Amino acid sequence: MELGGRTILVIGMGRTGTAVVDFLARRGARVLATDETPPERLAGARDLLSRRDGDVAWVPYEASVLAAGVDLVVPSPGVPPRNPLLVAAAKQSIPIWSEIELAFAFLKTPVIAVTGTNGKTTTTTLIGDILAKGGKRVFVGGNIGNPLVEYAGGPQGADLAVVEVSSFQLQWTRTFHPFVAVHLNLTADHYDYHGSLAAYGAAKEKIFANQTPRDFAVVNADDAGTAPLVHRLSAVVIPFSSKGPLAGRGAYLEGERIVLSLDGSVREAYPTARVRIPGRHNLENIMAAVAVGRICGCPPEAVLAAVEGFEGIPHRIEYAGRVRGVTFYDDSKGTNVDAVRRALETFPDPVILLMGGRDKEGDFEGLREDVKRRVKALVLFGEARGRIESALGGLVPTLSLPTLGEAVKRAFHEAAEGDTVLLSPGCASFDAFRDYRARGDYFKEVVRELEGDVQPQGA
Repeated sequence: MELGGRTILVIGMGRTGTAVVDFLARRGARVLATDETPPERLAGARDLLSRRDGDVAWVPYEASVLAAGVDLVVPSPGVPPRNPLLVAAAKQSIPIWSEIELAFAFLKTPVIAVTGTNGKTTTTTLIGDILAKGGKRVFVGGNIGNPLVEYAGGPQGADLAVVEVSSFQLQWTRTFHPFVAVHLNLTADHYDYHGSLAAYGAAKEKIFANQTPRDFAVVNADDAGTAPLVHRLSAVVIPFSSKGPLAGRGAYLEGERIVLSLDGSVREAYPTARVRIPGRHNLENIMAAVAVGRICGCPPEAVLAAVEGFEGIPHRIEYAGRVRGVTFYDDSKGTNVDAVRRALETFPDPVILLMGGRDKEGDFEGLREDVKRRVKALVLFGEARGRIESALGGLVPTLSLPTLGEAVKRAFHEAAEGDTVLLSPGCASFDAFRDYRARGDYFKEVVRELEGDVQPQGA
């Protein structure tokens, strides 16, 4: 694809946006960069503009910039379809590509892509570990870590690229074609972006749009949002189920082992007794990763070694400390209702649950039975605390505090020896923190403060 001389507008100057600008400018494009935040307040944008020596221009965040002869628009993840610049571009029939669509046009490495409402990062990371244990050179990135466009702009030395892809990224794809596509689950999320579950699901399903019968689709057969895909995709479908045996191809749980068949006849068994990451939902993630590893030819012993050595990812039901007999877990990455439900299912005894942050129009009412059954006390914080209290308050003892720091300390005050305090917010972090990582790190700081080691900084 020739970019030289083309005028391309990049919307959003976070990590992905700045990587896209750099990628385009290096290939001779005339790049127009914009963001709601002024460039002087964006360190990445400031550095990029100073380095690019005039081939990148900062333009106002308004639809009138399209009149500059824009040939292509590349929005960063999180820029919603109803954004005025995107609406205007669509009306003018200007192509809109996501970063992964742009990267794919230059990619020489076969792609494994993972999507789903929950479990994407865990599964993507574990697949990378399995492939590495199996002797493959692997790039792992996308919606986590390094943007795919950074890899596409380099020497591309990997055998396989394992990419986490969000609905935001899939929304604007046309040719993106992973030879293995994984869809873990689909539950209510990002209504503030997509507007409905149907639109959200349609964006996720684009991960399969260009697959052929020579490709593979690994799909959750138990999940109501993904199960219908098992019977309508063009690729070879490898379903997985935590509820029992599958008759043909697929992976399923049988006692304390995962059983896998890629051809419908030969069956392999992978014991789960030494799995380190808790929760039935993580066994589902492991089943998907095991299937991908074997599709890619990794020896069974390498697959099992990677699974048994995998300790999970930061901020996803991560042990955060123990203070005077009270245990703390950080699930800051749990930013939707289904993630909270899955986190609660991990613990055998009721927990003191911390929820709050910026509301994503989640269906908190859907947690009522889980809260009554699995929560000892509910401690709310941040912008969404009022709405969560309206939906769940009174089912169990409920407290509401303005900030996460106050909420953690109050939860500890309410806890008895042997209790678990779980941060699983069910909301975005942007009311007080840069992202879920910053929120989780701050939670751990407060826990350390309770231990008497350090004083936390910030919110």
